[in-house]
Amino acid sequence: MEEQNTQKSIFEVMNPQQTFIFGLVGGVMLLCTVGFFILLGIFLKGGNGVGLAYNNGNNPVVNNNAGVDNAAPNNVAPANIVIKDVDLKNDHIRGNKDAKITIVEFSDTECPFCKRFHETMLQIIDKYGKDIRWVYRNMPLDGLHQKARNEALALECAGAQGKFWEFTDMVYDKTTSNDGLDQTLLPVFAKNLGLNVSKFNTCLETKQFASVIQAQEADGQAAGGQGTPYSILIGPNGEKTAINGAYPFEQVEQMIQQYLN
Repeated sequence: MEEQNTQKSIFEVMNPQQTFIFGLVGGVMLLCTVGFFILLGIFLKGGNGVGLAYNNGNNPVVNNNAGVDNAAPNNVAPANIVIKDVDLKNDHIRGNKDAKITIVEFSDTECPFCKRFHETMLQIIDKYGKDIRWVYRNMPLDGLHQKARNEALALECAGAQGKFWEFTDMVYDKTTSNDGLDQTLLPVFAKNLGLNVSKFNTCLETKQFASVIQAQEADGQAAGGQGTPYSILIGPNGEKTAINGAYPFEQVEQMIQQYLN
């Protein structure tokens, strides 16, 4: 006679409570395994915010990018950084307009890393305002932040009334980033700064500076920018270094000091 198989499976000898606990533990272990491989993939793709800055000699100069507001930092060095010259009449300049050291920033007001980098640049200007000039150019990331372009227009409209930097500081201070700013506050900011609100609203509604912002975007992309914040440090002799991400104060300071010694 053929011998019958009397061996029972582990689930047949376990009571319902034990089966539940076994399934729960197994599920947790599965989730942990999946999470590990997701994090590993992000790390390998650079999504942890680590990147490089490059100069126009195509050499890496910094290896600690604090992050940019796109999928991953751009680690590809432009072979030759091309950027529009600073226009003393039309560019928005903070610090010493005649300084020999320049930082041109391309930014998005709803980018969380730009908000962080704005604080860094305020510290830089506070300490080195006599030695450098900070130029701000808009680069709204429409795919990530639907409100950023309207806010860029608002910045330019405030600038038309002589309050660009005050308005910019206010927007970065009040927004929680990632489309967190209530757009009805923009004319309130204008009023608080003493602007002609009627002119401001007309400027904003008609998108008066749309072409200006498009030109600034094109300039940032031509300079190698693929995310924000993206900045170019320009030395006394025209040396150009890309600052690709929200670098902390200490690193930006170190990059500046090479031209001050």
